[in-house]
Amino acid sequence: MSLPLNPAFAATFSPPVPEARRWLSEIAPPRDRPLLNLSQAAPVAPPPAALRAAMADAIEQDPTIHLYGPVLGNPALRERLAARTQALYGGSIRADQIALTSGCNQAFCATVATLAGPGDQVILPTPWYFNHAMWLSMTGIAPVALTTGAGLLPDPDACAALITSRTRAIVLVTPNNPGGVAYPAALLRQFATLAARHKIALIVDETYRDFHPDPGAPHDLFTDPDWDRSFIHLYSFSKAYRLTGHRVGAIATAPARLAQIEKFLDTVTICVSGPGQMAALWGLENLETWLAGERQEILNRRAAMVAGIARLPGWDLRGAGAYFAYLRHPFDAPAPETAKRLLAETGVLMLPGTMFRPDTEAEGAREMRIAFANADTGQIADLITRLATLA
Repeated sequence: MSLPLNPAFAATFSPPVPEARRWLSEIAPPRDRPLLNLSQAAPVAPPPAALRAAMADAIEQDPTIHLYGPVLGNPALRERLAARTQALYGGSIRADQIALTSGCNQAFCATVATLAGPGDQVILPTPWYFNHAMWLSMTGIAPVALTTGAGLLPDPDACAALITSRTRAIVLVTPNNPGGVAYPAALLRQFATLAARHKIALIVDETYRDFHPDPGAPHDLFTDPDWDRSFIHLYSFSKAYRLTGHRVGAIATAPARLAQIEKFLDTVTICVSGPGQMAALWGLENLETWLAGERQEILNRRAAMVAGIARLPGWDLRGAGAYFAYLRHPFDAPAPETAKRLLAETGVLMLPGTMFRPDTEAEGAREMRIAFANADTGQIADLITRLATLA
């Protein structure tokens, strides 16, 4: 007899990125077109040399880096991140409103675990970030789809119509994964007002904040003196300093909620990686100019992507920014079949839109996500050439 399986896990879809990687064992790209992997939004280069050197020195010289640390994160990093957040957004952010987590995915899971339980609901704009939907499903929380239009911007009035007595939170990702769109500050303010009116949380995941297309503060939500009553902010160091394997994320919220989040973190990981936290702090203290250069490079790649797609007949660009471009493809076949055809005929691996929508939304069958941040402008030009060969 087989062992029991939690029905919530059985009902949750498989992780999309590993599924796409399995295609590589089944489908060989053309020999004359080496693989162009645009499936995952993660830096493929290591951290800058100076940061790697600082990490190596700390690992050798600082014995405390190898020990358990405070569950909510090292005080120096919490203090520094609070100061940087305040400098970027204005308002007042204190260290006791900051917690460090093992990546931003864990920041989301820990936050939602304190807000909702089985039978509750959380609103996610679609196309959605699949790991958010997966966590909700696995924990018995209903992900409620807020459908967006051609511009991929969520509508606060449409969202209000979805709120019920079981709604516990609205989740926004900006710049968006998978859509790439950066939500305007005024739109975020409308959602903050909506959440406060209904006494639910507004969770804003800004994993890609450091690659925002516009200068200045992305929004003014921290300027509300009581911002932590309903606004919860998530952040990641993974993309900013190429620390994906070290798993360092962050939550900004009320100290009382962090006391509940601490229960989750202590049970799951106890503390964030010592070398990862050391690297994040060093990055905050030393890599501001380097990070500005990284942002400009991403903006250059975005411009190349937008210009290239404009030259492809039938491809309709819905959003582009940070690490992503989100498009409607021109073919009759569903997106999963199109993705496999792209791999077989052009050597390009990208994800189908069906991985970013519930089964009830048919739009995903015509959509694709391209993680263009992993390709330089020359590779983006190559991508456009390859896509142009398809008929």
